Amino acid sequence: MKKMLAIALLLAFTAGTAIASDTVVMKAKNGDVTFDHKAHSGIMDCKVCHGDAKPGKVELDKDAAHALCKDCHVKKSAGPTKCGECHKK
Repeated sequence: MKKMLAIALLLAFTAGTAIASDTVVMKAKNGDVTFDHKAHSGIMDCKVCHGDAKPGKVELDKDAAHALCKDCHVKKSAGPTKCGECHKK
């Protein structure tokens, strides 16, 4: 029984790591934004973006994305903060 539990946990961890390595492209009318999930997950806690919910797809509109992403970059003085630095046509 312990071996089965260990295998299940290992598979869950491996699958979670594989999912977390994705690059996400968010469509926007002034140019798509490419988000490097792997880079961000390596330096931040999942709860910063996903909240207390189980990590998964985060639904963002323009205002929510700017509040979450841009405001974090400004606060940490790291990452892009100008339109053309994120939005690529």
